[in-house]
Amino acid sequence: MLIAGLVLAGLAALIHVYIFYLESFAWTEKRTLATFGMSAEEAEVTKPLALNQGYYNLFLAIVTAVGIVLTAAGSMAAGTALVLAGAGSMVAASLVLIVSDPSKSSAALKQGVVPLLGVVAVVVGLLV
Repeated sequence: MLIAGLVLAGLAALIHVYIFYLESFAWTEKRTLATFGMSAEEAEVTKPLALNQGYYNLFLAIVTAVGIVLTAAGSMAAGTALVLAGAGSMVAASLVLIVSDPSKSSAALKQGVVPLLGVVAVVVGLLV
């Protein structure tokens, strides 16, 4: 179960790297505008905020990836702590999005379900 959790956490990290790309480099592109349901004007105004948020998502992905590597290398305590911190923060961020703007529930589920499954599987793997 631990391996399944690490794979899911890895997928969550990849999703967040993609979100980083969208928010930090492709924020004003037509496809990104459609993905986030905003106008070109809104994108221009929010571009600095999106850049910051994109890097936040990248850092969560990095923490999670380092945790996966450490766990695979045998440093279970440090590795799983980082995986749970990174993926758990992804889940928490998705919950904040749902609570703050229920119209963004679809996006929140896309960014939150995979890390949630990863967290659950890692915890179960540690307990079994």
